[in-house]
Amino acid sequence: MPELLTPAQLAHALAVRDLADPAGGAHAVQLVVEEAVAALAGLWSCSVRWCRGDRVVTVADNYDHLGYHPGDVTRDARYTRYVDATHVLRSHSSAMIPAALRHLARSPADDVLLVCPGVVYRRDSIDRLHSGTPHQLDLWRITRGPLTRPDLEDMVAALVPGRRWRLEPRRHPYTVDGAQVDVEHDGRWVEVAECGLAHPAVLGRAGVGSAWSGLALGMGLDRMLMLRKGVPDIRLLRSAEPAVAAQMADLAPYRPVSALPPVRRDLSIAVAADDRAEDLGDRVRDALGDEADVVESVEIRQETPCADLPASALARLGARRDQQNLLVRLVLRPLDRTLSDAEANVLRDRVYAALHRGDVHLWASSGLQAPDREGGEAPGSRDPRGR
Repeated sequence: MPELLTPAQLAHALAVRDLADPAGGAHAVQLVVEEAVAALAGLWSCSVRWCRGDRVVTVADNYDHLGYHPGDVTRDARYTRYVDATHVLRSHSSAMIPAALRHLARSPADDVLLVCPGVVYRRDSIDRLHSGTPHQLDLWRITRGPLTRPDLEDMVAALVPGRRWRLEPRRHPYTVDGAQVDVEHDGRWVEVAECGLAHPAVLGRAGVGSAWSGLALGMGLDRMLMLRKGVPDIRLLRSAEPAVAAQMADLAPYRPVSALPPVRRDLSIAVAADDRAEDLGDRVRDALGDEADVVESVEIRQETPCADLPASALARLGARRDQQNLLVRLVLRPLDRTLSDAEANVLRDRVYAALHRGDVHLWASSGLQAPDREGGEAPGSRDPRGR
């Protein structure tokens, strides 16, 4: 039985506003969706069906009906938020596709674009580009007759007009000839979508017969909006600061608002040997709740197996030899105010308590650790090997 969300955790997750849903108010994310739909409907002259599914979906729709193998690691509770044994918070917008295909099987159309936008729930690292509740958009064209790779390339070109783009091979359980879509931005390639020919088995499971074929594309809406507007931090998309929120109503270039100074804390912690940045990010979000938006990033700067540490270092951490020692930089920067050292220390200690799995603790708010601003190492958080 996977680890389940508590009622409080589920309520908190469902209270997160879906920026892609007009029912919650207007937002530029919706304009990105509308532009994409208009581009493809115009390209193909096809009908459009909007499919806004529930945030809680069955495990079958999130995984099985899309062709995921029963043993796929993505099903693990470390990466998926289980509501109960058979339901999860959707981990990708593709989880809405099986229901949309079943509806299409009951009410066929000769050529249709299925549009599935919405917030999804991921266990992810914390930095300026990643969120535990990103927005995604699935666009699937289903038509009678064959569709081929050139059709897929036409789809991609229509969605990124005026940009250089490329397709890199990728495997997805729900596509054939799958690819990752990268666009060139400021001289580098940035991933914005995944795509491929719709897998016939996925169509067949939904009751869509072999006379039909499809194109499948899943897009990261937050990333697309940030590229389009030049937004540097994903937290800005949800900011309530008037000077920022007013700019999230259109697709005009973002005008930077005065940046507030960051507060940095370096933490030396003991964690499980297989813990990764995504695991730390999830624990920080759970520990801080509504205050999680003050965290700009949680960066693992160094990893060392505890078995390689001297006995004195293990004692300072209260660590076991089967754990690993991480040097973590926590950057705190609210979007609307400057933190005092006392406030930062309290937040640092809440994060530290959520992450550290050793038996010995060093608390900043108790005076054991001096404040650290703009970089410098804080006493008590130094490398336990004395370096």
